[in-house]
Amino acid sequence: MLEILNQYLYHKIEESDPILLELEVYAKEHKVPIITKEVAEYLKMMLQIKKCHNALEIGTAIGYSGIYIARQITGQLTTIEIDEERFEEAKVNFKKADISNVVQILGDATEKIKEIQENFDFIFIDASKGQYQKFFEDSYPKLNQGGLIFIDNILFRGYVCEENYPKRFKTLVKKLDEFISYLYKNHNFVLLPFGDGIGIGLALARSIFELQNGTITACNLQNGGACFEIRMYSH
Repeated sequence: MLEILNQYLYHKIEESDPILLELEVYAKEHKVPIITKEVAEYLKMMLQIKKCHNALEIGTAIGYSGIYIARQITGQLTTIEIDEERFEEAKVNFKKADISNVVQILGDATEKIKEIQENFDFIFIDASKGQYQKFFEDSYPKLNQGGLIFIDNILFRGYVCEENYPKRFKTLVKKLDEFISYLYKNHNFVLLPFGDGIGIGLALARSIFELQNGTITACNLQNGGACFEIRMYSH
């Protein structure tokens, strides 16, 4: 059902920006992971609602998501990429998109995050899945009060929810499952099951659903975990 919903949303979203369309084609041809269209639209809406000033991105890739973020914030985007080739590709793409409010950092985010001195209103994590909890724990202290951390691909192709998946991903799936449990236990967190699974703060999720004439509520379960009730009403 979720796959059908994602496909429906994907075909409803019409991108008109030539740079982003070019990057979508390039990413598909060269198997570069980028955020899906529905996640990109959701990302834009959240940034508009939050009115963020500055942002940190962990995982630049070719700059696709960074372009979305940089265009929606009033300040600076700091983005980290470990792969030198993609770092250089992103530099070219930011220039093509006329993005000037970006600072690129080349290196391992597990080291580079600690070197950053400023704090951020928005943090976007979309890099090595096995390091997600490390990225989160290192970047969380740099989040401004009332800020938001947005985590993409947290369900990893849906494998986190399944019992049968390729054995080579066993360790990674276990890490992501433990990370999700950690977030629910220790932070104000909600997982939204579209795209490849995104994690955001519950307060922001509530604001977004209210704007869409809906509600979202949460409660802790006795044996651990949480239960979320989402209601959407027709106008």
